[in-house]
Amino acid sequence: MQVSLRLDSEGLRASHLNLLQRLAALAQVSVDVRPAEGGIPGSAAALFQLETAIHRLPANGLAKRLPLSALAPYQATQPSASPDLVIDLCGDVQLEGTRVWRVTYDSVAGEAALLALILDGRTPTARIEENDTTIAEGRLGTEYGGIALASFQDMLARTASLILAAITGATRAALPVLPEPAQAGVPPQIPSTAKLGVRAGKALARRIVQKIYHLCYNAPHWKVGWRETGGRDLFDLRAHPATGWQVLPDDGSRFYADPFPILYQGKVTLFVEDYIHRLGKAIISAVPFGPSGPVGRPEPVLDLPYHLSYPFVFERDGEVWMVPESCANRTVDLYRATAFPGGWVKEATLLSDIVASDATLVEHGGRWWLFATVRDGGGAFSDALHLWSAPDFRGPWTPHPKNPVLIDIASARPAGRMVKRGNDLLRPVQDCRRSYGAALGIARIAHLDLNGMEQVVETVLTPGALWSGRKLHTLNEAGGLEFIDGSAIAPRWKQGGGRH
Repeated sequence: MQVSLRLDSEGLRASHLNLLQRLAALAQVSVDVRPAEGGIPGSAAALFQLETAIHRLPANGLAKRLPLSALAPYQATQPSASPDLVIDLCGDVQLEGTRVWRVTYDSVAGEAALLALILDGRTPTARIEENDTTIAEGRLGTEYGGIALASFQDMLARTASLILAAITGATRAALPVLPEPAQAGVPPQIPSTAKLGVRAGKALARRIVQKIYHLCYNAPHWKVGWRETGGRDLFDLRAHPATGWQVLPDDGSRFYADPFPILYQGKVTLFVEDYIHRLGKAIISAVPFGPSGPVGRPEPVLDLPYHLSYPFVFERDGEVWMVPESCANRTVDLYRATAFPGGWVKEATLLSDIVASDATLVEHGGRWWLFATVRDGGGAFSDALHLWSAPDFRGPWTPHPKNPVLIDIASARPAGRMVKRGNDLLRPVQDCRRSYGAALGIARIAHLDLNGMEQVVETVLTPGALWSGRKLHTLNEAGGLEFIDGSAIAPRWKQGGGRH
């Protein structure tokens, strides 16, 4: 297969070279490189330079400008015959008798449109279209909202993921329709040089405010909420309970997040990410829970040299197992409790050499499935959902042939255990459009097998009067006790002494 990539000669970036290198592993690749209209203005470079300095971003990211000489290997090997497929990143290719895939952002072609959407605070939908037919689409995301350069680089990386998935036949399913109005309005334009200068000034001011805030507060700081369900959990209510939530207390020097309760031997034990601010990393801790709340405070049960979170615990074969997030170690590992709630020993490495977030297991259709978002080729941690399946939770795990099965910052990342209600498999998801972990979605799995996965997002829950703060990103229940988590404020001068 011969593939030609249409590029703007005035805006060659490291992301384009990275895409070419990855395409070359799948097909014979050439480039069509010449000037294009409507490119990113040079004034954006000043904003990028300022953001690089004040946020200490790497200077060699995917948005780095490259000389045309970097394309020499692909120009030299350009075939004389017409390509089988043209991937148009500029929106100006018109060839009779040749397949052309046009890449758009909210229906507008060109990376200038992507940057304009970022600067306007929108969540862009990228599409690959052929003759007005959608080949693949995804809602692009970032964990760096408000930083144009970091967001731009994340979304360039995920655009490449979308293109590569389309080449291999993945991401055919339509994006889930969200239970709220879609973004509307006239496509934005990149602001004038003067307005970009004002934005740069505001970015610098915000960074100064952030620095001052971090001198006064531990941030980010999360909190865990809990309640008795009385037989009706959030999957039933689809809203915060009128009684609100009680908060698992912390001493301010640490926070608790990612609550995973388990009912084992007639008692509920809650496992949490236990993040110690002075160390800048988390361990896994656990605390017994009764109807009146925690019996004591969370105590360490798993401490490794790298950051741990999302302690996915479950019972099987009379024993308790855990798959904590360990993307800092580039693994997904399975542990078994030998002295519950502690005594964890590693039984297997399920996945290796991968940055996978919030691995979540479920048994469905006679197989085990593992859901996780993967930082594929850079980009965000939360918008590319990959699946694996296995005959047993211990493995061996086989990647889904259509990975990534979903690119969607609004519903890709797991947010807790999946539950079965009648014939429905319901999946908590993180809605990270506004920011990481900002809202919690409840999705119904409409289809899951080796041919693909489709889901319907039925509910989106946000913080409010009954759950204060700006975040809501995990949901789990066991033994009639339900847990969520979100953001909190932790003044440094109110910290307790800490335990360890």
